[in-house]
Amino acid sequence: MQTAPFVELLAVPAALAKNPLFDIIVEDKINIQNYCNALIAKILELKQSQFPAFIDYQFNQVKNPEIWICKVEKLLANNEAFFSSKTAMSRYNKLYFLIEKKRTELQSSRVKEPVAKTPKKFINAESEDRHFSFYELKKQLDNINDDNQKILLLTKEMFEYQQANIEFINQKTPFYDAQCTKEIENIYALQKIQAAIEEAQKLKLSSPKPNKKLKFNGNLNQLVDMFYQLNRELFIDGKPYIDENTNDLADWIVNSFLDKEGKEISPLTVKTILKPSKEDKRPNTHKRLDIDKLL
Repeated sequence: MQTAPFVELLAVPAALAKNPLFDIIVEDKINIQNYCNALIAKILELKQSQFPAFIDYQFNQVKNPEIWICKVEKLLANNEAFFSSKTAMSRYNKLYFLIEKKRTELQSSRVKEPVAKTPKKFINAESEDRHFSFYELKKQLDNINDDNQKILLLTKEMFEYQQANIEFINQKTPFYDAQCTKEIENIYALQKIQAAIEEAQKLKLSSPKPNKKLKFNGNLNQLVDMFYQLNRELFIDGKPYIDENTNDLADWIVNSFLDKEGKEISPLTVKTILKPSKEDKRPNTHKRLDIDKLL
């Protein structure tokens, strides 16, 4: 019996067969000759109705089904004499039909849409077994949401490039590993900025809101004069009702009130009115809001 150059010789002794019906049984040493003999014997032994299941079973066992099916076809062609009888010829034709069907299925199961080839200008470098394109890598990164996974991929690519036997370097593109390093730095920088923004947002939400300023519908000097009275003229137990220096008192008034127009109050104006020497800036007696009468 002639053989075919099978790459994978998946055969077992009968005692170790998981599926005695479809396993290829070889009791002696497993080599090309014994494997081919056992395969032909299995084909002659099985019913034709079992051929599809047998081929499917073998497809699930071998690593490269397409190569295996081609070698089966070669084996049949090399041993056509074994199928000279009418019954055997029927098996032969059935197997050829299934082989063609499986080959068509394999070809149609490949990538149906042609993969666009990366233009040469976007390839940074080429080694013996692959090319390095940051243009392609960036597309992969765009489909990854987790920064840690991005950094992991970039680091892996960087190390693989540095350890590869580079045969071609595109002088018009940056070095591949340098671009990977830069991208990692960018991710860390963005993480830092994002963390700072989030922290600022937390502080903003946790910080107490500033007090709403009250609108005073009287004259500004009337408002300030009330605090002047409490700070300079009215006392309790020998101390002013409001015991504060002029600057701090002025700041508090400015931060607590709006004028009758709803506008901000000038700190300088308030400080001027609060000065004891600026009596002319405070309201006349008949316009004054006398706090003493309220106490």
